[in-house]
Amino acid sequence: MRYNKIRKMDIADGPGVRVSIFTQGCAFHCKNCFNPETHDFKAGKEFTERTMDKLLELCNHDYIAGLSVLGGEPLHPNNIEGTTQLVKAFKARYPDKNVWMWSGFSYDKDLKEKEVMKYVDVLVDGQYIDSLHKPNLDWRGSENQRVIDVPNSLKKNEVVLYHNETNMKMK
Repeated sequence: MRYNKIRKMDIADGPGVRVSIFTQGCAFHCKNCFNPETHDFKAGKEFTERTMDKLLELCNHDYIAGLSVLGGEPLHPNNIEGTTQLVKAFKARYPDKNVWMWSGFSYDKDLKEKEVMKYVDVLVDGQYIDSLHKPNLDWRGSENQRVIDVPNSLKKNEVVLYHNETNMKMK
């Protein structure tokens, strides 16, 4: 897996202060993507054990609510193994912090059976569609995208949307 950047104090990509990683590589190339520099699978930096250790250490502060994983496309076949390892290690070390993830793939059609979903608290799914862009949407860019409560969706075997009043563990 490759990554584009790591933000050690991000307040835009999920609730609270978070550590965010932007994976490198995306095959969707959505029109007016907010992060086109992450499309090229060969750009960015290699995600190594040292990168993983650094990222997990950045999360080791009481003021960090969780980890956000964006892209690029973190769940593309080139990235899903590294993404799964990262969120699994994060949840093992910080079980009371949450993981938010953004993906152009559909939860119901493409993701619900993937191991990575066991470690994700909130998934924003669906490709960004520029004609459905609304600047006032929480956590998403276009109306077709969903903000999904993954643990409840897995439990009920149906999509359960995340609501701010949902009891997500936040510090």
